[in-house]
Amino acid sequence: MEYPPDYGPLAAVTPGTPGGLMVMLAEFGTMSLKEVLQPNIEMAKGYPIEKQLADSIERRKDMIKEWPYSKKILLPHLGEEREAPYPGEVFRQPDLLNTLEKLVEAEQRALAEGKSRQEAIYAAYDRFYKGDIAREFVRGCKEQGGLITMEDLANWKLHIEEPVMTTYRGIEVYKLTCWVQGPVMLQALNMLENLDLKVIGYNSARYIHTLYQVMNLAYADRDFYYGDPYFPPEEPIKGLLSKEYAKERLKLINWKKNDPNTKPGDPYPFEGKENPYLHLLEKWSNVGSENPESMSARGWSVFEESFIAGTTSIQAADEKGWVVSVTPSGGWIPACIAGKTGIGMSQRAQSFVLDEAKNPFNVVAPGKRPRATLTPGIAIKDGKPFLSFAVQGGDTQDQNLLQLFLNMVEFGMNVQEACEAPNIVSYQMQSSFGKHVASPGRLRLNETVPPWVRKNLEAMGYDLDYRKYTSGPINAIYFDWEHGTFWGGSSNYGEDYGISW
Repeated sequence: MEYPPDYGPLAAVTPGTPGGLMVMLAEFGTMSLKEVLQPNIEMAKGYPIEKQLADSIERRKDMIKEWPYSKKILLPHLGEEREAPYPGEVFRQPDLLNTLEKLVEAEQRALAEGKSRQEAIYAAYDRFYKGDIAREFVRGCKEQGGLITMEDLANWKLHIEEPVMTTYRGIEVYKLTCWVQGPVMLQALNMLENLDLKVIGYNSARYIHTLYQVMNLAYADRDFYYGDPYFPPEEPIKGLLSKEYAKERLKLINWKKNDPNTKPGDPYPFEGKENPYLHLLEKWSNVGSENPESMSARGWSVFEESFIAGTTSIQAADEKGWVVSVTPSGGWIPACIAGKTGIGMSQRAQSFVLDEAKNPFNVVAPGKRPRATLTPGIAIKDGKPFLSFAVQGGDTQDQNLLQLFLNMVEFGMNVQEACEAPNIVSYQMQSSFGKHVASPGRLRLNETVPPWVRKNLEAMGYDLDYRKYTSGPINAIYFDWEHGTFWGGSSNYGEDYGISW
């Protein structure tokens, strides 16, 4: 294979979301697992399914039919014209319900034996990764051609990591490190801090060109240098986030036209080292990686829609000062369900590469995390939370979040205005999915961009297309310390909203 497969059991990596959530609850929470899972249990018993998800199942039903456990749960009207649930129909997941109840049962048994709240949650954790839930997950995975073993699940470990950070105009912006694409936004901010964006002008042709070029420089580094930091070789993250490195990268921008052959830089000198991969850098290029079939308008539309709809973005904060930003994703539709667990297996292995010439840090290996796109963020100003923010949307996530942040910090928008504001989207970087194709010079604009801006961008060598909505669904919380209040923002794209109580 040129790349790992897009879907199915061979695309699966070990499930991390259950363990991540249980460790978060055990180490930093106050409630029991039973209390936290109660709404999930109620929904697994049956809830009126939302239109977006129901229609996504119907569109991908031919693939879903290839996997017996997925077909049984996701296609309740098998053989009829519409085989997926109807929007608003009560959707039931009995196998997932059984799994959730087993977790609660393990916790409650441990509590009855005198274990602490934390120990009881870890009893449920062990049942998932080492007990009967794990056995059924592995059995169902292997039956359908997957590779996950009991040892894989038992050896899976959550890492409580320090985030990476940069400052922008005195604001500290925190992201997960390079096993996801989060540092891309920090690299872009480091470059943009050297420019006067207010003078350039919001969404002018020059502003759009500036953002596009800066994002491409940062994403080119992502495509070559990002990977799981627990596996050699060691990523040059210190150099990548160097302010001086950002200034050198900024010098490469052609201010008059697009550069379709943006390449990764050399961050190693900025952390006092020599680059061991210069021989690979010399040959590296996105130009010529286009796949004409996948570049069709219809192909891109379906592809992008599946990733915008597949991720969950949740921002939460409380009166005690806790702030949580999460973007769990992996088992999106069309999901291959692992046996009778009701769990859709992750499909993130497709983000690995198999050829080190493409990215020597992200070559598939046992026990390794693929370099994923998931990128929650938190910003801090004057030592206090300023913004909690995330978005759905695959490779476009840090493009959207960069613009959200600039909308607020540079152009004075409130959080709801910033979430709804028109974005630009570049597809010049390598996709993290499928055949990892790139589309140099392709620029998506919002329909509201005026004709004279479009004309100037076309003259600069851009291949333009337009959409009514030009981001995934963005969600954010702004912290108003002057009044002691929270401001919530959700974009008007998708089925996202804010709630408070």
